[in-house]
Amino acid sequence: MHVRRALLLFALVLGLAAMATAISQTPPQRRERGEGPGGRTPTAAPRDASDSAPGPVEIRFPAADRPVRRRLETGRSATVRVEVEEPGQVELRGLGLTSYAEPLTPARFDVLAGEPASVGVWLAAAGTTSLRRLGTLEVVAPKR
Repeated sequence: MHVRRALLLFALVLGLAAMATAISQTPPQRRERGEGPGGRTPTAAPRDASDSAPGPVEIRFPAADRPVRRRLETGRSATVRVEVEEPGQVELRGLGLTSYAEPLTPARFDVLAGEPASVGVWLAAAGTTSLRRLGTLEVVAPKR
């Protein structure tokens, strides 16, 4: 007799839990129609054409025998990616940025070009004191 009561109570609790779960996952009707709170449909704020500034660019310095030259306009943000053939520390001279790199893991720098400059990209190979120039990042004024 006690076993039947326990099973009935267990089934009742399980059924109530299932109903509560089903009710809590059903979205309100106004959300299905795309309406916001208070029955109003949300609208996007008007955007000015000057707000659509271009996003960051990616500048790549590949592992090469000769130094390469890349350009970046002032006021523009960029991700500078420097690939190397041997592990070492990569330095962007003139910006004061350094990062470690390996053959399968390039060094990455987030750069915001403030004023025109010539930034040297150098590698100090691990275990040595010599520096090797990988390239130059030329920060130039934008063309008008």
